[in-house]
Amino acid sequence: MTPDTTPNRPPIVIAVVDDDEAVRDALTVLLETAGHRIHTFASGPALFEALDQVEVDVVLLDMRMPEIGGLELLEPLGRAAPDAGVVMITGHGDVPMAVRALHRGAVDFVEKPFSDTRILSAVERAAELAAGRRARRTRRDEARAILARLTPRETEVMSMVSRGLASKQIAGLLELSPRTVEIHRQHVMAKTGAGSVAELVRMVVRAELADPAQG
Repeated sequence: MTPDTTPNRPPIVIAVVDDDEAVRDALTVLLETAGHRIHTFASGPALFEALDQVEVDVVLLDMRMPEIGGLELLEPLGRAAPDAGVVMITGHGDVPMAVRALHRGAVDFVEKPFSDTRILSAVERAAELAAGRRARRTRRDEARAILARLTPRETEVMSMVSRGLASKQIAGLLELSPRTVEIHRQHVMAKTGAGSVAELVRMVVRAELADPAQG
């Protein structure tokens, strides 16, 4: 397997979590040869201890481990590394559990014994999902920071404008003069940099998006 030579592409940062040292070593050789950066852990708790220092794109997570199994780790992992794409590594008898893992947020599962191609394709898919989550989170946080510039009254007006209410309707609901509403509306557009109501609505939608890892 030759390293990925895509121009300017940073390596995918992968955490391999498996209590079997031979599996960790084999995956490390395969994934490093493909140009990725690997961190290995013998258990879930060992992974969690490192997550404050290491930001991972993909987690390859063994379904069955002595301390805590992969299925039980998914929920806390979603909180600790919300953008990461999780790929479950499972034995044939664990397939029903792996399907449950997909419903809990895993991206894919790979059955043992697995081929190099299967692992690499699962990693690529999980990394793409992680990049999408990160981008959505960035856009959401940027939109929230912009909207935080508004005063409470401007926020009220913005909310009503984004719901399609006209200035006269807003004036009646807030017991303000239409002229005052227009001034607030102008301030909203200026502070947010929105060039149109449609652009303002898109910003509000981005700001209200749920955590990317949760939907």
